[in-house]
Amino acid sequence: MKKTLKDLSREDWNRLFPLELVDHDPNWVNVFLAEKERILAEVNSEYILQIEHFGSTSIKGIRSKPYIDLIIEIPEGLLFNEQLIAEFESLGYTHFKVPAREGIEAYMSFGKGYSLEGRKEQIFHIHMCPGDNYMWRQIAFRDYLNTHPERARQYEDLKLQLVSQYRNDRGAYVSGKSDFIQETLEMIW
Repeated sequence: MKKTLKDLSREDWNRLFPLELVDHDPNWVNVFLAEKERILAEVNSEYILQIEHFGSTSIKGIRSKPYIDLIIEIPEGLLFNEQLIAEFESLGYTHFKVPAREGIEAYMSFGKGYSLEGRKEQIFHIHMCPGDNYMWRQIAFRDYLNTHPERARQYEDLKLQLVSQYRNDRGAYVSGKSDFIQETLEMIW
């Protein structure tokens, strides 16, 4: 049986795809828009309510992993729908189920641009869930940092510190950002 991205262990991901931050690229918005248009043209329109660009590539002027994060709102009843998953797999995405964890409901995740040999093309990460999922708070976080450059710089500084500590530990890198994100969301609400 041929190995797939789903077969990779956490250690494999960390070894094959070490974390790296690069300078902000103003073209990232165009890369997002092109992928959004491709999805809207090729996926059943009843499945998609909205698509947003989020994550650090959507925050002006800060260094980021050069991955384009998309969040896609879907109707409640389509979470983990096999036909919807198949449509994204036909676009080259690999599906990963993200289980519920403390304070965050389960959602679907998709990735594209990775290879089993560690090569990367343009990487896309999709987070897909109904609009009431906690993940949608990421849009408020994005908007706040885009209108508060001082806070965005603090976020960049934290990310630089974390990537120097956890270059080969994605989980620790993500966990290390959690408190900052939560504090920022509390500033908004």
